[in-house]
Amino acid sequence: MSVDLSTTLCGIRLPNPTVLASGVLGLSYEVMARVARSGAGAVTTKSCSIRPRPGHHNPTILQWEAGLINAVGLSNPGIEVMVEEIRAAKALLASLGVPLIASIFADTIYDFGTAARFISEAQPDLIEVNISCPNVDAQYLQMFAADPYVAAQVTRRVKLNTDIPVLIKLSPNVTNVVEIARTVAEAGADGITAINSLGPGIILDIETRRPVLAHGTGGVSGPSIRPIAVRCVRDICRAVDVPVLAVGGVTTGRDVIEMILVGATAVGIGSAVAYRGIGVFQEACDEIQAYLERHRYKSLDELRGKALAFL
Repeated sequence: MSVDLSTTLCGIRLPNPTVLASGVLGLSYEVMARVARSGAGAVTTKSCSIRPRPGHHNPTILQWEAGLINAVGLSNPGIEVMVEEIRAAKALLASLGVPLIASIFADTIYDFGTAARFISEAQPDLIEVNISCPNVDAQYLQMFAADPYVAAQVTRRVKLNTDIPVLIKLSPNVTNVVEIARTVAEAGADGITAINSLGPGIILDIETRRPVLAHGTGGVSGPSIRPIAVRCVRDICRAVDVPVLAVGGVTTGRDVIEMILVGATAVGIGSAVAYRGIGVFQEACDEIQAYLERHRYKSLDELRGKALAFL
């Protein structure tokens, strides 16, 4: 039985629904190409800003019983460096038929537009706008992720500065993620990425009585947040007509299918690279194909949203 694993995200074709999530292996063109060759359907860069950002002091990442907690702090070499990395990666990925998603963030609404304009020079296939990192200052979160009006203003500013399709990355750390999703969709977002890490949270070293992470708090990711991500994706897919790139605790092909059942168009994999290695993308695709064949589905389109009637 022939099975089609391809999907289309904001008009961009992906050979399969798995996407390297932002923040993991997305800084150099060599590594991004390696991820694409390992089976990812698309690759997202690490979030970058107009100016270089050092991030937080080590230790910044801890693997715990049910996932990861990190306070990397959006470290990146700046947009000038990333434009060159994206150009080089785009050339390699295009030969593989794998799209590239450039992730950006900024400290002001105006700077989001500037970042979008600069990153567009590299011609990524999509731009992901990160308004929701949980391991930076609370003021940043309040300004962009938790306020519908400001989230919409960021969306409009970005759209004014690029012709490339735009995904707005939302936070689960809000009282009503659907309200934010509707607002950014109405403001012109071509799609939505949901969700970013949960938190911030704290893990203590009880012997020293201090936080393990140097920053103290960090964003929580991995299997422990997947049920929350699935619920958020379900709610968003019910509320808006734009496609959703689902992210949050996805580790296996079974998890990808779960996200597609609640309406996701494509599915990001991030922390699972730490558990299953870079081969996780091909392994997940093999698991998805086996599921589709077992249930006699010929494509992901036949599966998408099938669980919504029961929720």
